[in-house]
Amino acid sequence: MKIGIIGYGWVAGAHIDALNAIEGVEVTAICSSRPQNDTELSAKHGSAITSYTEIDDLLARDDIAVVSICSYPSQHKAHAVAAAKAGKHLILEKPLALSLDDCNAIREAVRDANVRCCVCFECRYSSQFLATKAVIDQGLLGDLHYAEVDYYHGIGPWYGQYRWNTSKENGGSSLLSAGCHALDALLLCMGGEVEEVTSYATTSKNKDFAKYEYPTTTTTILKLTDGRIGKATSCIDCLQPYYFHTHLVGSEGSLLDDKFHSTKLATNKAQWSALSMKMLDSGDVSDHPYQTQFEAFFAALEKGEEMPLTSLEEAYKTFEVLFAADRSAEEGRSVKLRE
Repeated sequence: MKIGIIGYGWVAGAHIDALNAIEGVEVTAICSSRPQNDTELSAKHGSAITSYTEIDDLLARDDIAVVSICSYPSQHKAHAVAAAKAGKHLILEKPLALSLDDCNAIREAVRDANVRCCVCFECRYSSQFLATKAVIDQGLLGDLHYAEVDYYHGIGPWYGQYRWNTSKENGGSSLLSAGCHALDALLLCMGGEVEEVTSYATTSKNKDFAKYEYPTTTTTILKLTDGRIGKATSCIDCLQPYYFHTHLVGSEGSLLDDKFHSTKLATNKAQWSALSMKMLDSGDVSDHPYQTQFEAFFAALEKGEEMPLTSLEEAYKTFEVLFAADRSAEEGRSVKLRE
């Protein structure tokens, strides 16, 4: 299956390498606003690649079945809609888009074209959250009544994304730029439906984060329709190693990152028991399980099924909550999801 890539920054390179590692999948086209050398691209990524500077030229190729959209977030709506209208299945980097209206435009285009979409909430396919979800699904924590998942990663001048992430136009918000992974993981763990969100925002005084056009730390409290509570913090102005904090509390036990206690297993409540998993927080952001996620997408395409875990509709639920959270922080009030 031949794949086209729209956008050619760091994340596009990660997508290409993951895609080319999958049997029967080959990246053969890239669209970049900067002219590229096809010979150098092909040698670097290990497949015969033709580059384009116009998206329509890439989308006109009948041999390309899937398009991976790795452009700036402000371009996601236009690129996703165009690719769907061209009959291409989509791999779409987060954030889905920078407004709920744009998210809905993408949904409409995908539905009208009858194509499939994989949204890059790849943390759902990480060792950490596959193991965490298995603990939940096996009932080892009982019924969860409280959970918190927090994202700590300082996106300052030392990090590639900083160049464009500081602007409201492309970064959007702390949650949109990076913390959406934590919010999405929280919703994955808790399940159920969110009734109301209350979000608070603040900003570091460190000069390295002064260029940001939006608050760089937000904490969001979720109230679910069944009364359960969740919390997600997005902190992209911290000075520390990357840390993806998870704490789940249930009727039969608790889980803290890669440790847990369960009455079902009669573990010692006075100390944590270790879980075998690879943690996302590697000191810096390095573990992106794209290949595992993309393999699941191509398997679903072959069966004519929706993408498991990270379909467009599943991701849309997270962005509904996210935009409500950003609205809450901006307006200084709680926001109901159905108001």
